[in-house]
Amino acid sequence: MTQISFHDFEKVEIHVGKIIQVEEFPKAKKPAYKLWIDFGNLGIKKSSAQITKLYDSRELINRLILAVTNFPPRQIADFISEVLVLGVVLDDGEVVLIQPDRDVALGKRVL
Repeated sequence: MTQISFHDFEKVEIHVGKIIQVEEFPKAKKPAYKLWIDFGNLGIKKSSAQITKLYDSRELINRLILAVTNFPPRQIADFISEVLVLGVVLDDGEVVLIQPDRDVALGKRVL
């Protein structure tokens, strides 16, 4: 594993957001949802997330998540993903979302 400096880590903008809309994403190569996430002062950003096996779309609404917000947008099929939602990758490849353990203001930065 390559070590990085704290200065390098500070370049990664990770913020708290709340999922406000979820849609199925049948055009994605791997099963995924389209997510709309409210980051408070940073606005509403879109993301594609491969979390369909562990999460029902209805249970994702109003869930707090963590996401990298300063990657360049990425086109996935016909959808532009603006942020990378963070999760723990299990041995079988499924992803468990990372979230704060209490309510915090949307848009707050993680360090």
